[in-house]
Amino acid sequence: ASRRAKMAAAVERVVAAAPPGYTALAVKFGERQCSPHYLLVKEHQVREGAGTTHPPRRTLFVLNVPPYCSPDSLSRLFAHCGHVQSVDICEKPALGEKKEKLTSKFFNCKTVTGFQVAYVVFRKPAGVQAAKALSQEGPLLISTESHPVKTGISKWIASYEASVVDREELKTEVDAYMQDYDKKIAEEEAKAAKEEGVPDEEGWVKVTRKGRKPGLPRTEAANLRVLEREKQKRARKELLNFYAWQHRDTKREHIAQLRKKFEEDKQRIALMRAQRKFRPY
Repeated sequence: ASRRAKMAAAVERVVAAAPPGYTALAVKFGERQCSPHYLLVKEHQVREGAGTTHPPRRTLFVLNVPPYCSPDSLSRLFAHCGHVQSVDICEKPALGEKKEKLTSKFFNCKTVTGFQVAYVVFRKPAGVQAAKALSQEGPLLISTESHPVKTGISKWIASYEASVVDREELKTEVDAYMQDYDKKIAEEEAKAAKEEGVPDEEGWVKVTRKGRKPGLPRTEAANLRVLEREKQKRARKELLNFYAWQHRDTKREHIAQLRKKFEEDKQRIALMRAQRKFRPY
């Protein structure tokens, strides 16, 4: 009884210490786990008129999501609050709402190892309020007998199997990317050909390089490197020729040193010739 009282007091302290606007939900990985983990949830809000993939009033924003918690686990966790339409787990909250980008299954795949944030979208707004009311209930289980979360050797095996590349699927994705790239290049070339020889608003005509070896377009990074290299070269030249008399004195001193070394070498050679004697024994 005393242990239960201590646990209840600890839960009350955590709930009271939640940031303003957030509700603390107690979850446990499994039934054997004694200490619960707390998810901080609130209704997701966006600016009026802003396009968003997470609709307002129907989206639950979740903080402190543990690494072992997958989208399927969160979907099952909030399933009895209402129909879960989608679950999006991110490394950190997005600063601005943007359109969804097409993600590749084989390229630019980043593995997140720390705690994350999630956006749980319900079909009806009542699901968000029901999820926030879960703080009054006991800890929710993430891993159950019917839906266990893989850990240990089984998780490593699943990760290895997922890392094996399907050649046909990879070829399909690469072909689709190359088709989009070729289409984009063709559109840019058609636009450049259409604008060739046509003066702009100020009367300037854009000149492009043609021939067997047309010049490659420079990227912004390459332009910055060229400008930095020219700047360093100009600075060295200005420092060397800052004063004309300094440049003349430097050349005069260098010539004097060469002459001095030449005289020393001549004396050394004459001394070696004078000391040379015939000694058969």
